[in-house]
Amino acid sequence: MLFYSFFKTQVGQQVTIELKNDLAIQGTLESVDQFLNFKLKEIKVVDEERYPHMLSVKNCFIRGSVVRYVQLSPPTVDTALLQDAARREAQSTQQMQQAKPNVAPVVAA
Repeated sequence: MLFYSFFKTQVGQQVTIELKNDLAIQGTLESVDQFLNFKLKEIKVVDEERYPHMLSVKNCFIRGSVVRYVQLSPPTVDTALLQDAARREAQSTQQMQQAKPNVAPVVAA
């Protein structure tokens, strides 16, 4: 949930998404869902010569499972907030694991 919450704060910002097939797309992040599917508007392909068929595309939906990298502009990222959220999530996970009772497996003789 940490990445989903983080990307929700980036809606309306310029991003570059590199796909697993080496296609890189720049555009304005319109929305993101819990599966990290991205919806971009006003897109531009980074390597237009290699992907000329993408020149006419203005908006796109990118399935989360095909994303390799998401590049953000540094001024839009609040690193202190992101570090704090990661720390809180790690602590809550650790507390949940500690709350589980340690039950020894039953071995049949």
